[in-house]
This record gives sequence, C-alpha cells and structure tokens, in this order.
Amino acid sequence: MTSTVIYEGELRTVARHLQSGTEIGTDAPVDNQGKGEQFSPTDLTATSLAACMATTMGIKARDLQVDLIGMKVSTLKIMKADPRRIGGINIEFTFPPSLQVDEKQRLILERTAHTCPVMLSLHPDIEVKVAFNWNTTEVPA
Repeated sequence: MTSTVIYEGELRTVARHLQSGTEIGTDAPVDNQGKGEQFSPTDLTATSLAACMATTMGIKARDLQVDLIGMKVSTLKIMKADPRRIGGINIEFTFPPSLQVDEKQRLILERTAHTCPVMLSLHPDIEVKVAFNWNTTEVPA
C-alpha cells in the first residue's frame, strides 16, 4: 500500500504516506461546502502535476549537470461544472536568473516536463497549459 486516508468529518481528510509517515490534510473547497483551510483533493492533483514535472526535470538536469535549485513552479487549477471536475491546469515555471542553460538543454528539460508520469496519467479532456520563463543566462555554444 502507498497511503491511507482517514475521513475526519466536516469534509476533511488526513492522508498518511505509509513509507515515511508524512501526513497531508485536505478540505473541501469553500465553493463546494468546505472550509478551504487546506489543499482540496483537486488542488493536490494540480500540485502533483507541478511537483512531478519539477522532479523529472531535476532528474534530467542532474544528468545534464544543470542545477535547477530555486526553480519555482506555480499552478492554477480551473474547475468545470456538471459534472464537477478539473477542466484545466495552468503551470508556470520561473527559473533563477543565475541558471545557465543552452537551447538544447532547455528543449530537453521542457520535453521531460511534458512527459512526466502525472502528465501522462491525466485525462485528455483536462487542458494543460505550460509556460517556461527562461529569464536565464544563455550558455555560449
């Protein structure tokens, strides 16, 4: 097993990662009768995509001898109604100005992000938009 989820009432759960013991709480969002004091389950889906993209890029960056420390990934989850579901996820990468990458490395890292396991697991009806803000120093060829 990967995790357990306990329903605590009041539209709140606590998920425990069995290997590490780490816990994440969730609330239903305010627009769906919840308190919105923690991530909602659908927030976690969007956040999981961002974390997966960053992690797989980190693996590839290590192979390329590129340091991505300080990379920031922002997410926006867009809900649809009838039935209530995630309709879109917008992802925006911001890289530290000190990062030095060439065009080939950028392309490899972007392709890696687009093919992370969470991205490949999302339903094709979810519209994912990704922006890479490479305001970095270009490495001479």
